[in-house]
Amino acid sequence: MDVRQLRHFLAVAQTLHFGRAAERLGMTQPPLSQSIMALEKDLGAPLFVRSKRSVRLSALGEQWLPHVQAGLTAIEALPETARRLRDGRIGYLSLSFVSTADYNVLPDLVRRYAEACPEVDIRLTEATSDLQIPAVAAGERHAGIIIPPHDRALPAGLAYRRLVSEPLAAVVPAAWVEDGRLSVRDGVLAPEAVVAAPVVLFPRGVAPAFHDLVTGYFAAHGGTARIVQEAIQMQTIISLVSAGLGVALVPASLRNLARAGVAYLDLVAPPILETGLVWRPDDAAPTLRNLLALLDSTG
Repeated sequence: MDVRQLRHFLAVAQTLHFGRAAERLGMTQPPLSQSIMALEKDLGAPLFVRSKRSVRLSALGEQWLPHVQAGLTAIEALPETARRLRDGRIGYLSLSFVSTADYNVLPDLVRRYAEACPEVDIRLTEATSDLQIPAVAAGERHAGIIIPPHDRALPAGLAYRRLVSEPLAAVVPAAWVEDGRLSVRDGVLAPEAVVAAPVVLFPRGVAPAFHDLVTGYFAAHGGTARIVQEAIQMQTIISLVSAGLGVALVPASLRNLARAGVAYLDLVAPPILETGLVWRPDDAAPTLRNLLALLDSTG
């Protein structure tokens, strides 16, 4: 059975006349009849009931006809499907992201990509940078939004571009501000108040660059971070702060995460956190190429 035979069957089924079907197909009737008989032999049952005066579909032919029509329609669409896949207009984009990106670059990036490529399936996975980098390197993800390691020291074979840089801010229990436990002036938390407070922080193993940025702020102001609890998601860190366990230094965009029981405060000379995209330059996936082109077009 081949596509040619399926087209022969469809023509006869639609015309119920071998002569007219052969004319439509641009062939003579004898080879058309032979093709249908060979198809029936392959199937082990007749597709048509023939008489001297008429041709009609058999029970098998009548029920098989819509399946053949659907199959041929799908086959005819294959070249256009290939072109759309080639151009990245359909398919999927696998993108992982750190939890902090959910409050700065991720929503806008996903929105713009979806507008540019509305039929592409965007597959999002939240993960810490230490898990994203090897996953992208292994081809398990097209790209990842990460907090880069120190000096952007990534494994060979990976490329990186900065997406956003933003200052850190302090998130503190609101009750500590209300009762005067923290020294706050005009929405700015004094460095000595930060140094004296217990801290909720990412584990260094999963986010060394972020961890060192925070602990470096304490060192720069003559103290050492007294870490009372660690968590790997920003939502969890904010919840622990709201419970009164301590303060946290977070990207300023986390102000978009409204949570009862916490207050966001500016820092004196705040550290700057960078977030960027990592990918494999040898990954030829058209959907990834379109993502990179989108970033190039917007600077």
